[in-house]
Amino acid sequence: MNIKEKYTNLFLTLIQWILFGSIIGGVVGSTTALLLEANDYLGELREKDSQWLVFLLPLGGILIGYIYMNYGKVYLNHSLHDAAEQNNLVIEGVQGKKQLLKRMGPITYLATFITVLFGGSTGREGAAIQMGGSVAQTVNRLFKIKIFDKRILIMSGISAGFGAAFGAPIAGAFMGIEMVALGMIKFEAIIPCLIASYVAHFITTGAWGVEHEELIIEMVPELSLLTFAKVILVSLIFSLLSILYCQLRHWIQETSERLFKKNHMKRAFMGGIIIVIFTLIIGSQDYNGRGLEMLQQSFTEDVPPFAFLAKLVFTAVTLGTGFVGGEAIPLFFMGATLGNTLHDFIGLPISFLAALGLIATFSGGANVPITAFLLALEMFDGKGLEFFFVACFVSYIFSGHHGLWPSQQVHEPKSRLYNIPNGKTIKSIEKNNDT
Repeated sequence: MNIKEKYTNLFLTLIQWILFGSIIGGVVGSTTALLLEANDYLGELREKDSQWLVFLLPLGGILIGYIYMNYGKVYLNHSLHDAAEQNNLVIEGVQGKKQLLKRMGPITYLATFITVLFGGSTGREGAAIQMGGSVAQTVNRLFKIKIFDKRILIMSGISAGFGAAFGAPIAGAFMGIEMVALGMIKFEAIIPCLIASYVAHFITTGAWGVEHEELIIEMVPELSLLTFAKVILVSLIFSLLSILYCQLRHWIQETSERLFKKNHMKRAFMGGIIIVIFTLIIGSQDYNGRGLEMLQQSFTEDVPPFAFLAKLVFTAVTLGTGFVGGEAIPLFFMGATLGNTLHDFIGLPISFLAALGLIATFSGGANVPITAFLLALEMFDGKGLEFFFVACFVSYIFSGHHGLWPSQQVHEPKSRLYNIPNGKTIKSIEKNNDT
């Protein structure tokens, strides 16, 4: 192939990525706007006017289980492709192990709305990512994309969903690339991922007028060795928090599947009952739903000292028993409220510690340190970037090979301190206690 042919192919490929990234971003931006607006409406409806709806959560669980058991499963090539695997199915779609379902996005949206309306503890980015994967899968089939390029387009669907859900298009671009495997960055995918993420973000905010929550760092400490030492110390604590959540959530899922023989309806019904009991014991619904009010409060004033633990349990039970939604916002809540609690002991500004906890806990739980760092830059206007950079990678490394999504593959271990073979998944590593 001569130089002219090489540049011609490069130009045609670039045009292709721009076209497909724009299509995916445009569709996902609109669907994410629907997700955000509907979630806000349903969440506020329950929180302000209809708190009694939480008592219907077990019935909502039955409905979610029925939907997934009857409409979320497809057998292809003697293999089960189950939409109930949620983000894990999206990851396996990029890895080429599973097939994404075109109806996965709509099913996930409906199940997320039910979870939010009835007071399950959940977030939103999971639904946005799965809709992104579903849209990418549809584009793949319409245009008959090659297998290799198909995986890149699914990454761009992930990027579009995440970038639009949080108003962070640069972080979204890297989310699609970094989420799939630990220790591997596929830079070839950066163009379609960046385009899809930016288009989705501008459609969500510009075309549909969606406004994202603002979390403000009021004061950043001065650069010093002591401050960095404190940041490293609390980042270690945040990494342990992410491990605790991931382990509890996975244990609840495995236990409930074993006890109810993978009957989604029975699992979610029982999970709903447990959440109702916990809500009655606590005497408030601060830990049901998204918890945005307390998340924002953690940046400005004291919150209950064990709020992070309550949210951890509520979310692990909700998602571990088969309800649907994202895990980023619950992780944000846990990290921010724990940072708020540590404020009295560490001697750092309360808003700074809340922000640090939010980002570091997400980095350790999702295993996406670059995405988390970029999210901090976009979310907090570049304040304290030196501290966030350290916090993201300290939490990532010391959280070991745990994570929100068992399908994540270890391309390379996080450190030579971990004796982990390349190619293993989080699920197989946790099963063998090799973390």
